[in-house]
Amino acid sequence: MHSEFELITRFFTPDPPGAEAGVTLGVGDDCTLLAPTPGQRLAVSVDTSVAGSHFPADAPAAAVGHRALAVSLSDLAAMGARARWCLMSLTLPAADDDAWLGNFARGFHALCAATGTALVGGDVTRGKLAIGVTVMGEVPDGQALTRRGARPGDLLAVTGALGGGAGGLHAWRRGERDLGHPLLERYLQPQPRLAAGVALRGLASAAIDISDGLLADLGHVLEASSVGAELITDSLPLAEGLVAALGEPGAREAALHGGDDYELLLGLSPDHLETARARLAAQGLALSVIGRVSDEPGVRGVPLEGERGWQHFTRGAAP
Repeated sequence: MHSEFELITRFFTPDPPGAEAGVTLGVGDDCTLLAPTPGQRLAVSVDTSVAGSHFPADAPAAAVGHRALAVSLSDLAAMGARARWCLMSLTLPAADDDAWLGNFARGFHALCAATGTALVGGDVTRGKLAIGVTVMGEVPDGQALTRRGARPGDLLAVTGALGGGAGGLHAWRRGERDLGHPLLERYLQPQPRLAAGVALRGLASAAIDISDGLLADLGHVLEASSVGAELITDSLPLAEGLVAALGEPGAREAALHGGDDYELLLGLSPDHLETARARLAAQGLALSVIGRVSDEPGVRGVPLEGERGWQHFTRGAAP
């Protein structure tokens, strides 16, 4: 059985401590000391992932580590911020499963390395498995993407494809365990669109990441911007294998309401569409127009039946 400090040293301390750019004092003291880049604004967000609510309790440990960081980094992507640092609070039922801890740390550190994110501190405690991740990024002053800038006449567009998160959860519940399955990969190992967010600075009028479902997250943008929207549901880009798994109606339902996609939803002037597409195409990422912003409140073009999208205190949990 590891002590808290042994566990942190073995699995979550960079070697050498504090060697990452901008870290003047790293893991191992009461606080970390960071040096933000002059002229940049600090973007900070936190997400908590709880076993049985946000991911299956028996999901592979490496995927749990990846996913816990990815969902927080997605918030930085939505702001057009470059990832810099993160803190992690890890709650464990026990501290004696070296294989699980090693694989969890491997998944977490691999995404840190892929996104240029330095783990600079955190906490370990005992209880039901849960991971809280605070991410910090930088964005040039005046260039952050927000939810508040959508204007009537703007196009609504999404990166990548939708419904994969919900489709992957459906596949897991049906017993699929092959992590190479495209839907399962989308659910357990989502890819935060950090490079896309940076590329869209100066082009997107508004942005949000799709974590709670397209319609739910679109509602946040419309409320913040005091506008409405007209959707073209036939234009929704559907994740690979989604129609085969759920059928056409089920696939569109998953794309509209499913959540866990971690793509970006944008407001975009028609004048900027081709430039935005070209920038994202250079990353191998598609940009699909799915509607238009209007001045009439509400969402048209899609039936709204009851409460949709993920809500922590009213919706069902992952198995």
